[in-house]
Amino acid sequence: MAGIVQKTGRFFSNVVKELKRVSWPNRKELTRYTITVITTVLFIVLFFTVIDLGLSWVIETFLEN
Repeated sequence: MAGIVQKTGRFFSNVVKELKRVSWPNRKELTRYTITVITTVLFIVLFFTVIDLGLSWVIETFLEN
């Protein structure tokens, strides 16, 4: 049981050390990354919406005949 406690303590100690080494983005970089992610997500949503509507139209057209 003591081994598990020691390993857990070492793990969290290593996590803290690694977080101190992380290069965190500044406000300008974070804003740019956020805009990039939102733009990409909106593009993907629009793309799949158009594909879905197009396929729905094709399927409805063939089922009517």
